[in-house]
Amino acid sequence: MSQLRFIKDYKNNKALRKSYCELTNNIFGISFEEYYQKGFWNKRYIPFSYVYENIVIANVSVNVLDLVIDGKKKKAIQIGTVMTHPNYRNQGLSAALMNKVLEEYDGTYDFMYLFANKHVLDFYPKFGFKAVNEYEFSMEFSLKEILNTNIRKLDITNVKDRNFIYEFVSKRVPVSQIFSTENTQDIFMFYCLNVFSQDIYYLEHEDVIIILKKEQEQIHIFDIVSKREIEIQHILTKIADHSTKKIVFHYTPDYENIQTESNVFNGSEVLFVKSASNEEFPLHIKHPIMSQA
Repeated sequence: MSQLRFIKDYKNNKALRKSYCELTNNIFGISFEEYYQKGFWNKRYIPFSYVYENIVIANVSVNVLDLVIDGKKKKAIQIGTVMTHPNYRNQGLSAALMNKVLEEYDGTYDFMYLFANKHVLDFYPKFGFKAVNEYEFSMEFSLKEILNTNIRKLDITNVKDRNFIYEFVSKRVPVSQIFSTENTQDIFMFYCLNVFSQDIYYLEHEDVIIILKKEQEQIHIFDIVSKREIEIQHILTKIADHSTKKIVFHYTPDYENIQTESNVFNGSEVLFVKSASNEEFPLHIKHPIMSQA
């Protein structure tokens, strides 16, 4: 294809951004246009794309962030939005883009990682990535007394609430010192807009934002956003009721005075990691869902 050209970081090009959004919608059923218009597509999210006749036909995106591992900050690159238009598959475009990303960021990270669907597990080891098990952490729970909750549901479509959420999460402490992410508030907002719009709550007395879903006798906690260390038992009594029997954490919990159990997480995607030569990725963790690209 003589008119095939490579381009990256073109979010402010209206025509190319529109084409990119059309491709993400066709492949994944999501669009980045609202994300862009509301100001959350920042310099940390960088698409590497091939364009044919001004149409985006293949892409590998980079998310620049930090990992917190055992209390230490590590530089990381998370790969996401790997896609190729159906008419242009099996031509090596994704592989060529992966090589461009690897060349661009060579020597700049402690860890590069991504989440791959189970249909392409043979692809990423070719570039030095290794599959890593994630674990799901949970705990049994029984509520003895229902307390005054003071929970307010936040509306992501409301400008005041949306700004409150963004400013709050921008000042957060890591959800875990064992394993968590930093500088991912824009991915967090993507999830608020597109995935968890009905599941965002603010506990006024505790001054925390919680992303949660109640499912029969279980509560799934996807994130607890706080500006300081929290008392988890106190928070759990505010969000549970007498039907709650189990709490599931969709990140790596790091709380005193609670006992959790863990099992290998069997989700629809597999975590692949490429480590710098002097770094070792932790083995018993769950990557926070709210910062998973």
